Amino acid sequence: MNYFKSISIGAHGALEMLAAPLLIVAPFVLGFGYLAGAISIGLGVALIGLAGSIYGGEGERPSVPLAAHAGLDQALGIFTVFIGVILLITGELAPGTFMVGFGAAHLALYASTRYSRPLGA
Repeated sequence: MNYFKSISIGAHGALEMLAAPLLIVAPFVLGFGYLAGAISIGLGVALIGLAGSIYGGEGERPSVPLAAHAGLDQALGIFTVFIGVILLITGELAPGTFMVGFGAAHLALYASTRYSRPLGA
C-alpha cells in the first residue's frame, strides 16, 4: 500500500519551504482583500514553521514528531481548502481559487509523503 508514498520527509520539508513563500507573496501579486491576504500570509508563516520543525540541530531530534507533523499537514491542507471555498462563496474568486488549489496541492503532498526516517537518523 505504500507504493504511492514516494516522497521522503526531507524532500517534503524542502517542498514546503519552497511553497510557503507563495502564500506570502500571493496577496500582493493577485490583489487579495485585507482578510484573505492576512489569512494567506498567516498560513505561509505557519507553513514555514511547520517545514522547519522536521529538522533538528546537530544530533538532535526534530522539534515536532513525524506523526504530529503528518496530522498538522493534513489539518493545514483541509483548512486551506475550507478557507478557499468560503472565499469563493463570498465572491472573492482569485483568492478562493488560489487557496483551494494550494490546499489541494498540499493534501496531495501529504498523501504522497513517507512519514518515517531512515534507521540511525
